[in-house]
Amino acid sequence: MKFDASSVVPLYQQIADQFIAGILSGAFPEQAQIPSTTEVAKTYAINPATVLKGMNVLVDLGLIEKRRGIGMFVVPGAQERIKAKRKHDFYAERIGNLVAAAKALDISKAELIAAVEEGYAQ
Repeated sequence: MKFDASSVVPLYQQIADQFIAGILSGAFPEQAQIPSTTEVAKTYAINPATVLKGMNVLVDLGLIEKRRGIGMFVVPGAQERIKAKRKHDFYAERIGNLVAAAKALDISKAELIAAVEEGYAQ
């Protein structure tokens, strides 16, 4: 994991993002235990409260669960939940912008579809 204290992204969010990337890549498989708040705090010299705030973001998103006295674990379906959210964000942000730019350039729907198909063929 890498963290940048000078980033505009808050440190707790960077922590959450790193764990999300780990879940998505399979580094933290579903049902697996993730490193403890204390372990992450000591390893990266980060305030434990900041680490806990980042982990609570994942709890709130339904990606990890706290098991009292045992630790935190990746919940079943976490990887698919992340992919579904990223797909939704992709469609909402990029496709809308792509279509708007295509319309501004008088690119027809058929031309745009052909360009996307060509991009997949490469």
